[in-house]
Amino acid sequence: MTSKPQTVDVDHSGKPRRFVFVLMENFTMLCFASAIESLRISNRTAGKQLYTWKIIAEGGETATCSNGCRFTVQDDLCELERDDTIMLCGGVDIQHATTKRILNWIRREARRGVTIAGLCTAGYTMARAGLLDGKKATIHWENQDSFLEEFEDVELTKSVFVVDGNRITTAGGTASIDLMLKIVADDHSEDLANAVADILIYSSIRTDQDTQRLSIPTRIGVRHPKLSRVIQIMETNIEEPISPAVLAKDVGMSTRQLERLFRRYLSRSPKRYYMELRLQKARNLLMQTDMTVINVALACGFASPSHFSKCYRSHYDTTPYRERGAHATRLSI
Repeated sequence: MTSKPQTVDVDHSGKPRRFVFVLMENFTMLCFASAIESLRISNRTAGKQLYTWKIIAEGGETATCSNGCRFTVQDDLCELERDDTIMLCGGVDIQHATTKRILNWIRREARRGVTIAGLCTAGYTMARAGLLDGKKATIHWENQDSFLEEFEDVELTKSVFVVDGNRITTAGGTASIDLMLKIVADDHSEDLANAVADILIYSSIRTDQDTQRLSIPTRIGVRHPKLSRVIQIMETNIEEPISPAVLAKDVGMSTRQLERLFRRYLSRSPKRYYMELRLQKARNLLMQTDMTVINVALACGFASPSHFSKCYRSHYDTTPYRERGAHATRLSI
C-alpha cells in the first residue's frame, strides 16, 4: 500500500540549487544522511526538483565513513559552479582527513565565491584553510577544546549551527537537519520546511540560537540550580581552577554545604568532580591536537607535568604519553 505524499505548493521555476557533498575519510554517516535526505524530501514534498546534489571525494572513487560503510562517489575534487554549495562532511580524526589537497581545493573554490559548509567536525578543515578567520562558527562539542586552542581568530560558539555569510558550520549529528530546514525555509517557505520536518518525524526544529549540548541538569540527572551553577562555573574555568571555598561563596552557601551537595547528588567531592572535568578536557586535547603534554597540562590547570601525569594515571590507568601513543596506533590500524 503506497500513501499519497504530502505536498506543499512552491512557486519555483528556476534552476535547482545544487549541493556538492564532499565525503572526507571517516566522515559521520548521520550528518551526511540527515542533510541529503532533507533535500530529497523537500523535492518530494514540493512535487518538483528544488535541489540536486553531487557526491565527491578525494580520489574520485570511494569514501569510508566512521562506521565502516563504504560509498562509491561520482567524482574527484573538481571545479564547481559558482552557485554551488559545498558540504564538507567530517567525522572521526578530522586532522588526518584534512589533507593538503582538500585544503588547496576549498581555498580555490572559496576564492571563486562558492558557499562552503562544514558538517560535524569539518569546521576544523574550514578553519585550517583560513576560511573562518574573523567569523562565527561551531563544531561538535567534543572538538571544541582543541579547536579553541588552535584557532584563536575564529569566534567559536556552542550553537547547533552557524551561518556567517557564505560560511556555514554545524555541530554534528542531527544538526544537519536543523541547518537544511533553515535553508529550505529561506529558499522557499516555512511551510515547506515544516512539512519536511513532519515527514522526518522531527518535532523540535532548532535554530542557530539553540546550543548543541543537553542542559547541565539533564546531563547530570539532577535539577538543583546551585549545583548546576557550580558545575557551569567549573566547566568555564578549566585552565585556572577555582577553589571549592570560592565556588561555594559564588552560589551563596558554605564550603561544607557544597561538599554535602556534591556527595548527595554526584557521589564525589567538588574537588574530585572538578578534577574529572579537567582530565576529560586533557584527554580530548591529547587525542585531537599536537600540543605537547606540558602544554596540555597547563591548559587544564596543572602546575607541573608530573602532577598531571600522576592524576591522569590514577583516573585513566595510563599515562598521557601512552594514551597519545595508543590513540595514534588505533588510528593507523
